[in-house]
Amino acid sequence: MTPELPFTAEVRRLASGLSLEVVAAGNSNGSLVILLHGFPDLWQGWHLQIEPLVAAGYRVLIPNQRGYGRSDKPQGIAAYDLDLLANDVLELADTETRSTFHLVGHDWGGIVGWWVAARAPNRVQSLTVLNAPHPGAVRPYLYTHPTQLLKSWYVGFFQLPWLPEALMRWNNFTAMFQAVKATSQPRVFDESDRRYLTEGWSQPGALPCMLNYYRALVRRRQTTLLQRVTVPTQILFSRHDPTEEPGLAIASQKLADQAEIVWFDDVHHWLQREATVQVNAKILTFLGQQPTTTQSHDAGERTA
Repeated sequence: MTPELPFTAEVRRLASGLSLEVVAAGNSNGSLVILLHGFPDLWQGWHLQIEPLVAAGYRVLIPNQRGYGRSDKPQGIAAYDLDLLANDVLELADTETRSTFHLVGHDWGGIVGWWVAARAPNRVQSLTVLNAPHPGAVRPYLYTHPTQLLKSWYVGFFQLPWLPEALMRWNNFTAMFQAVKATSQPRVFDESDRRYLTEGWSQPGALPCMLNYYRALVRRRQTTLLQRVTVPTQILFSRHDPTEEPGLAIASQKLADQAEIVWFDDVHHWLQREATVQVNAKILTFLGQQPTTTQSHDAGERTA
């Protein structure tokens, strides 16, 4: 359930010219934490994490990533390449004039988080990923684990033109919302969640842009995805995610120099909603273990 939230989204223009819809909360001098949502969620999916982070003194930014909600929706599959998605995050931190920041990402937000940390390790103080594999771990794991290949059938379906969008849009997004509910425990998502999700999904051009994340990723050569992550990393992973096997977390850990896996039982894909107390505790503890900085800078490193 997503209650009425005391946070409002603003529009921020990045150095690239792209505009993102962003929620900003907390002490402007606090250490910066950027939360990245996954597919097909929006910034509201982090509503249970905002107040604990703010209460702990952190500055929090939660964008609707490009293609989502009221953020800009550049056309074409190439506009959703991982390098561009990562640059968005770095430029978002630049709007706070921060040289470093912490990253927390779920699902596709976690994939982007892995890539930001791999490409700009001097900018990322720590990385926490929730049920999200390193992009370089996915294909090798799929090729050797047919059960995961079956679970990932939708990735192949998303490569088709127009048909996935038509199915997602059918009957006011009924099938799409049912798919979200099917990957969570009962009663995690309700009509209040459906309202904010369908509002975001209904934005002109949103659905093809959201699917272009998957379409762009499969077009990358595998050799370009094998960059290691050297920053402190925490992998929060469910043993019972209906879409991702635990082996993906282990395969991802092998592409990181200092990563620990925290396993969750009795939850599915939406850890931040299904195990909120435990997840918040793990995030706050991990952030507290990293050096605190509020450095400013004029221009940040880019991944491209």
